[in-house]
Amino acid sequence: MEKKLAILLAEDDENLGTLLSTYLSSKGFKVTLRRDGQEALDEFNATKFDFCIFDVMMPKMDGFTLAKEIRELDKKIPILFLTAKDMKEDKLKGFDVGADDYLTKPFSMEELIARIGAIVRRTMGDENNDQTELFIGKIKYEPELRLIYTDGEVKKLTTKENQLLNLLVKNKNEVLDRQATLRAVWGDDNYFNGRSMDVYIAKLRKLLKEDENIEIMNVHGKGFKLLVKE
Repeated sequence: MEKKLAILLAEDDENLGTLLSTYLSSKGFKVTLRRDGQEALDEFNATKFDFCIFDVMMPKMDGFTLAKEIRELDKKIPILFLTAKDMKEDKLKGFDVGADDYLTKPFSMEELIARIGAIVRRTMGDENNDQTELFIGKIKYEPELRLIYTDGEVKKLTTKENQLLNLLVKNKNEVLDRQATLRAVWGDDNYFNGRSMDVYIAKLRKLLKEDENIEIMNVHGKGFKLLVKE
C-alpha cells in the first residue's frame, strides 16, 4: 500500500485553508492545517511531514521566516509558497530562503496538484521518505519508535534524545544550526537550554561510539555536524 504524503499547510485565510485541506485530503494526501507561521513551526517540530505548503503573508510569523527556520532543521523537505502577489522580488526572496516552487493566487486546484507532483518527482525521486528504520553507519535506528540498536542491545531514546538524533540524521554530514535546534527541541535558545543540549549531545556520542566511522562534531560558532564515513 502506497504511503500517503503528509503535508503541512499554513494558510491564515480560513476559507481558503479549509478548501485546500479538504481538496488535498480528497486526493489522498494527509493534511495538517495551521493558521499562522508560529503554529506551523510548532507543528513541524512535533510531527513528521513530507511536504510543506506555506502562504507568504501570515500573522505571528510570515512564510519566508517560517521556511528559513525549517530549512535550518531540514535541508531537503519540499516547500511550496502560495502568494497573492506576482512580484519578482517576492519570488526571488522565496527561492533564496529555500522554496522549491511558487504559486500565485488565484490558482486552480489542478495546477496545485500538478506542482506538488512535479516537486515530489524532482526532489524525492524513487526515495522512500517514510523510513521506519534506517542505519547510521552500522547502527540501526527507528525514529518513529525512538529505538536505537547498539552493542546487541535495544535502547529506548527519550523524546529530546530522539528529536536531536533525528535532526542530526536528516542533516548528516552538514552543519545543524545550534540556535535553530534549540528553538525546535527546547522552544527557546537561551543559555540554560544550551547547556542542557550539550549534555544530550554527549549522551548521543556515547550511544554511537561503537561505530568508529560516526562522529558528532562541534562546529565552533555554528552548531553540530554528524559525520558518517561511508
